[in-house]
Amino acid sequence: MYKYDQYDQAMVDARVAEYRDQAQRRLEGRITEEAFRPLRLQNGLYLQLHAYMLRVAIPYGTLNSTQMHALADIAEKYDRGYGHFTTRQNIQYNWIKLEESADLLADLAKVEMHAIQTSGNCIRNISSDQYAGAAADELVDPRPYAELLRQWSSFHPEFLTLPRKFKIAVIASETDRAAMRLHDIGIRIVRNEAGELGAAFYVGGGMGRTPMIAPCIRDFVPLDQLITYAEACLRVYNRHGRRDNKYKARIKILVHELGQEEYTRQVEEEFAHLLTQGIEPPLAELERIKGHFADPAFKTGLPTEVDRSDPEFALWVDRNTHPHRVPGYVSATISLKPVGGIPGDASVEQMHLMAELASEYSFDECRVTHAQNIVLPHVEIARLHEVWTKLEAAGLGTPNLDRIDDIIACPGLDYCSLANARSIPVAQKISERFAANGKADELGNLKLKISGCINACGHHHAGHIGILGVDRKGTENYQLLLGGSEAEDTSLAKITGPGFDEAGIVDAVETATNVYLAHREEGERFLDTYRRIGMAPFKEALYG
Repeated sequence: MYKYDQYDQAMVDARVAEYRDQAQRRLEGRITEEAFRPLRLQNGLYLQLHAYMLRVAIPYGTLNSTQMHALADIAEKYDRGYGHFTTRQNIQYNWIKLEESADLLADLAKVEMHAIQTSGNCIRNISSDQYAGAAADELVDPRPYAELLRQWSSFHPEFLTLPRKFKIAVIASETDRAAMRLHDIGIRIVRNEAGELGAAFYVGGGMGRTPMIAPCIRDFVPLDQLITYAEACLRVYNRHGRRDNKYKARIKILVHELGQEEYTRQVEEEFAHLLTQGIEPPLAELERIKGHFADPAFKTGLPTEVDRSDPEFALWVDRNTHPHRVPGYVSATISLKPVGGIPGDASVEQMHLMAELASEYSFDECRVTHAQNIVLPHVEIARLHEVWTKLEAAGLGTPNLDRIDDIIACPGLDYCSLANARSIPVAQKISERFAANGKADELGNLKLKISGCINACGHHHAGHIGILGVDRKGTENYQLLLGGSEAEDTSLAKITGPGFDEAGIVDAVETATNVYLAHREEGERFLDTYRRIGMAPFKEALYG
């Protein structure tokens, strides 16, 4: 994984010192909260319902054991003993004291981490496939390109005050595990007919108030022009993006209003101009970055078969491991979704354990997924049982990847000042309901996502089943959506009809799954059945 050089470290250390002075002036009353707000947001510090929340960047979701141990130490020292892993492959702390926030950032800097550009109208954390560098189906490891984009976008003087926040994802397989087309810019590394590697650019996706799927505006950009093309996309947005209305400020609105053809024309014009300016980093820099992502010392001749004599272990292997490109290894997902748990939360003890497992079993590396779980990317098949045994003892061995109880949920009204309704209790009750009725096994692949407001941090638009919390005359109400997908078959879920109260939405989810079980054909997922039979049978069962 990427290691800071002297420039990275100096940049982060300087920002900590700058912020320390800003926070001290706020504490002493020398600047107002209004003046301090943009300063703290530049360092990932939000003021939520009950306390300050800090969002820490985890570029493309990759961590080493030292960093995971540090995140655990921060949770113990500055928070209430846990951290919350997010759909942006970041981590959030919900109970931060302003007077301690600069010390926290200094502790992050010691392990090559920061909270820069995790908030504000700038380019946010670059996300990627959680199996990058390990997956059997990818063309190349996409993380060097994500890292190049991270370096280009950090403190980019032209893009620090964009019309609105901006999110980029990079993948390198036909299977989309990063919701790439629901980003402002989605990049897929591809190979053309001549066998050359390049990038397909998808621009104008997003969720929130007006969800849209990004169209492909160029199917092949040479990799030695990747940054130049990204800059062209951003420049056109920065030039025309709305700054008078935050609800119409995202690039998806610009692409929609200009039209894909006209937006693309302007990008191509800007791209041609930028090519004459020579802004692309030299290929030597990309090769330097690639050196940080060289393969670990994989063994050869390892056993490739799993000992399935323990049925509980075999079930976890079937559900929570992913094929590796090197024989004898798999990628193992650690579920942060125990029955009745808070999706994405991990305790101090659990984070320390995950760090230890990464160090001992996965070449000192782990990944945060956009589904709020943790991956050990390189685990020997012969040692999987050891890993699972330790996970089970810590409450981290739930075999539920991509099932109805592997729920994505935002913090909701329990923490967030923007939320209209609680997400966490709904997720807990759904998890408990399906654990009790035993239907989770029968349902199989079914992705359920919950957001506490229209901002869609829980990705409800992309759920096979989505839930959106709204305010209905001062009471919490929940809309049920069906038919979304964040994968390569990207689609946006549709609202079924009138909303439900908290108990009613749990019943409604079960009703929707019963319709699926009654109508599915051999091999169909929930999403497949919904697409085949349409909304009508679900509405009839839900509303009569």
